[in-house]
Amino acid sequence: MRKRRSAAGAIFALFGFALLAAGPARAELRIEITKGVSGAVPIAVVPFGWRVDGVSPADDVAAIVAADLARSGRFEPMPRSQMLETPTTGAEVDFQDWRLLNAQILVIGQITPAGPDSVSIQFQVFDIFRGDQILGYRMNAPVERLRGASHRIADMIFEKLTGISGAFATRIAYITVDREGDGQRYRLIVADSDGDNPNVIADSADPIMSPAWSPDGRKLAYVSFEGGRSQVYVQVLRTGFRESVSNRLGVNGAPAWHPSGKSLALTLSERDGNLDIYTLDLGSGRLQRVTRHSAIDTEPEWTPDGQDILFTSDRAGGPQIYRVPASGGDVERITFEGNYNARARISPDGKRVAVVHNDRGNYRIAVVDLNRRSAQVLSEGRLDEAPSFAPNGAALIYASRRDGSGLLETVSVDGLVRGRISSPGSDVREPVWSPYPPN
Repeated sequence: MRKRRSAAGAIFALFGFALLAAGPARAELRIEITKGVSGAVPIAVVPFGWRVDGVSPADDVAAIVAADLARSGRFEPMPRSQMLETPTTGAEVDFQDWRLLNAQILVIGQITPAGPDSVSIQFQVFDIFRGDQILGYRMNAPVERLRGASHRIADMIFEKLTGISGAFATRIAYITVDREGDGQRYRLIVADSDGDNPNVIADSADPIMSPAWSPDGRKLAYVSFEGGRSQVYVQVLRTGFRESVSNRLGVNGAPAWHPSGKSLALTLSERDGNLDIYTLDLGSGRLQRVTRHSAIDTEPEWTPDGQDILFTSDRAGGPQIYRVPASGGDVERITFEGNYNARARISPDGKRVAVVHNDRGNYRIAVVDLNRRSAQVLSEGRLDEAPSFAPNGAALIYASRRDGSGLLETVSVDGLVRGRISSPGSDVREPVWSPYPPN
């Protein structure tokens, strides 16, 4: 989209780097922190006591909590081999022993029966140097859902210690592309935020791209090229039921959910073959055209209040981000720094926009402050794309390429914490972070 191009070029611009090569299939993601904050807080997460006779724990709660906190880059969990004791109640804690180990925060807990196939998890968090409890909580959970409960515990601890809402109990959706004979296999996968519990949502020999979470986290919209033409599908995750909501002549792409979950913004080419932004009411099927311009208008993104739509357009000669009222009207240019800004994704608070930004010939992820209109480059790759904010707005996940393979990376919005998520042998791309799960 750096200049006007043919219809084929427009489709490539619309769908980013979706035609890059892939390797053999792998399901599990491997996560590593490549950069943490200086002076990460030493924390000891002691193995939780298990008091349920005749039932083996499905998951190690303390290990999952410690891994979550380590992935944040803000905490440095103590190896279990260095722990002098394993208390499970406050009365068993010897604070002097933990001070000698230079731990600053201590997490202990125990798991007891709460009914058929259900347990009660009680945990406490202590400031070791003051000897004070700073958090205590009890929750019930089915035995087979200990992993989800563990992520919620990590969220509570993270928020108490940092003042930032945790996002460990959320999920990510992403696409893998794997070599299969003379062709490729495309899979849309949903996994926990730590890469565990991957579930294939859609599987096709034809391209799948542009996944988007519904605001309640219960559905995904995405583009599929089944039958040799693009269609926008909406799929219910719990049941697997899906329906094609846009199968019009030409391009059907880049779905984005309205905050109410009742409509989508789309990129369509319609009869005139030109790419413009439309909105689609999912209840009535009513289609409304939002932009009318000879340029390529694509990649819509709703503002959190649902009043405006951000989109990418080359109407000024190169791709930049613009804003337009959802009902149509005057268009306002948002980005001015650099000659390439595309794929806008707005932060949950509506104050910042993540974009793919041309940084000295490298396509990197930048965040634009909407008040100051200034951009901060956060990623370090050469072909970074598809940014997506965590629901707490504190971090981004995006796709990158290293050694010819696609992988996912994360970065905090201040650039201090970085992580890498790979699936060895697989090409991973187009990540989207889920909203918080419904209560």
